[in-house]
Amino acid sequence: MSEQTREQGTSQARRVVVVGAGMAGVQTAVALREQSFRGTVALIGAEPHQPYDRPPLSKAVLLGKAEGSAFDVDFDALGIELLLGREALGVRPGDHEVDTEAGPEPYDVLVLATGAEPVRLPGTEGVSGVHLLRTLDDAERLRPVLARQHDIVVVGAGWIGAEFATAAREAGCAVTVVEAADRPLAGALPAEVAAPMVSWYADSGAVLRTHARVERVEPGAVVLDDGSRVPAGAVVVGIGARPATAWLAGSGIELGAHGEVVADEHLRTSAPDVYAVGDCASFPSRRYGERLLVHHWDNALQGPRTVAANIMGETPAVYDPVPYFWSEQFGRFVQYAGHHGAADRTLWRGDPAGPAWTVCWLKEDRLVALLAVGRPRDLAQGRRLIEAGTPMRPEILADPARPLKSATAPGPGPGK
Repeated sequence: MSEQTREQGTSQARRVVVVGAGMAGVQTAVALREQSFRGTVALIGAEPHQPYDRPPLSKAVLLGKAEGSAFDVDFDALGIELLLGREALGVRPGDHEVDTEAGPEPYDVLVLATGAEPVRLPGTEGVSGVHLLRTLDDAERLRPVLARQHDIVVVGAGWIGAEFATAAREAGCAVTVVEAADRPLAGALPAEVAAPMVSWYADSGAVLRTHARVERVEPGAVVLDDGSRVPAGAVVVGIGARPATAWLAGSGIELGAHGEVVADEHLRTSAPDVYAVGDCASFPSRRYGERLLVHHWDNALQGPRTVAANIMGETPAVYDPVPYFWSEQFGRFVQYAGHHGAADRTLWRGDPAGPAWTVCWLKEDRLVALLAVGRPRDLAQGRRLIEAGTPMRPEILADPARPLKSATAPGPGPGK
């Protein structure tokens, strides 16, 4: 694209305001500069800290191995205006303004990148000793708790609960994880795939209690709905997250069933000149034939490139990724790519009782998702095969001794 055409495409976007200073917001601002946007770029963040990455919070920062996880971005050199410590209070699309604690901020183009916020355990608002783990301040409050080796109760056996339990065991704490469902990761994985993960807790010295609902939190204990009491010097809640969009009430911007911003395949919202990206937004996937709401780091990394390209006025870019995430828990590196909801067949590669195995989901003999435990090569090859929609030979795919890419079958690609 010529510089003249590029400048024409951005002539109406003199000031881009990005609300949210996490991964999605920072990457949107950076992508605009990488794509030669010459107007003003302002990044609004509710927290006073220099923008930072979140994954290290449940690992190195929590354990005191790192003081922070600030992005390695020279905002001054890129000409990105940081407006930190300013909570966004509302949007007035008709006026092209964002209301903040410090007053209104005008925009030509607005990008919503406020991420997600943790779900609180009912009845624990303001209760001493009950913690969440989402922000840098949360991690800093939890560091001395781990250092004192308290008895810790983790509520929720999802990804964040498992990661925190891992860190707490590494710090020498006694850990009990209570989960209302019948298994870990009940909302994310089928029962047969989550089942092998139950033993990971015991192997690490953590206690996992399923079918266990919290009735209340008392000083020094968590009381479950069966009347049992679990000693608790501290309680960490990890029962999910919801899009951080309450501040958009009354704006007229369409929200979905989960409170997320409803974006189209170009990541545009229902309001003119307003985009949404990352954890706060859902988008329609052509690949999977449904709307996806993805609360993972890679989505916040990839989506901003599409937003920036569309702001720049090029041929509208479509966002249709293969979702990807990873988790480090109980000495295992767990990776997932794709979306298995519509799969019609499940294949295992390796023994789930062992240290390394993979689950593959297929639809009409094409790979649509996989979960790899300790098999990063499977993940890397599988992700490319999902993107390509390549037909597979299931009998070879199920052999863990064969490279996953060797299971491709001759035949037309999707749509042929």
